[in-house]
Amino acid sequence: MSEALGELATHIADKLGARAGKSSIAYGELTLTVEVDAILDVLAFLKSDPQCQFVSFIDICGADYPQRSKRFDVVYHLLSPRLNRRIRIKVETDEDSTVPSATSVFPGADWFEREAYDFYGILFSGHPDLRRLLTDYGFEGHPLRKDFPLTGYVEVRYDDEAKRVVYEPVELKQEFRSFDFTSPWEGTDYVLPGDEKAAKG
Repeated sequence: MSEALGELATHIADKLGARAGKSSIAYGELTLTVEVDAILDVLAFLKSDPQCQFVSFIDICGADYPQRSKRFDVVYHLLSPRLNRRIRIKVETDEDSTVPSATSVFPGADWFEREAYDFYGILFSGHPDLRRLLTDYGFEGHPLRKDFPLTGYVEVRYDDEAKRVVYEPVELKQEFRSFDFTSPWEGTDYVLPGDEKAAKG
């Protein structure tokens, strides 16, 4: 399998030259790491080239590495039914730079790019409707960033008296702040709820 993937990587590099970026083979898949300005050319080539035919768009996702200057990876997954192979394409970007939208090559990229924008704040230029997809209206921040607080900023509830949805600062009750680090195999120093009914032996 890795021999076939190596041949595919060589073919792509021969056809695209420097635009093909760096290639690596891991977990039975070929990964290309390309520059942002080459992503549309690479996607269009992989879709239309007779020896590739990666015509099936699987998804776009993000990954956050806050210690890097370009903290985000935008990761594209494609499938070639002809080759029965998948390929992964990565580009690096930061919070302020834009990545060209893949919707001109794969119209199905639309909602995946919206999801990446919603959860990571990754900006896609040329997207027909780049707005939040899964979080609520007025949501602050991007919840899959590593620096997003685990409890969020606000909580949402319906106020029956006001007859509307209200947003309030997150308030954790004390019982959620007390963690039991005792191993369950050693037992606890207190009676767990329900255990008081157990027969004493």
